[in-house]
Amino acid sequence: MTIFMHATLPGISTAQYDTLNDELRNLPGDTFAGCLAHVCVPSGGGIEVFDLWESEEAMDKFGTVMMPVAERLGLPMAPDRPQVTEVYNHWLPGKE
Repeated sequence: MTIFMHATLPGISTAQYDTLNDELRNLPGDTFAGCLAHVCVPSGGGIEVFDLWESEEAMDKFGTVMMPVAERLGLPMAPDRPQVTEVYNHWLPGKE
């Protein structure tokens, strides 16, 4: 089941996000397997992340890879689990 994920991450700058993203992209294998779309926006004192995942299991698997890297970089942990919603429909322009 495709899911939409929204995470609010206070205290993380776009520079810290870029560092984390670079570290994740340099890991072996397909770190982002199952991620269909990703958007990060700055938001008053932090960032917000919006993802479209093939499944909640794929998102959780990514989390097991991402969290140790984020901790090693000293990034503040989100106070809450991301909001997850089942997707009814999705499409990408030109990919119908």
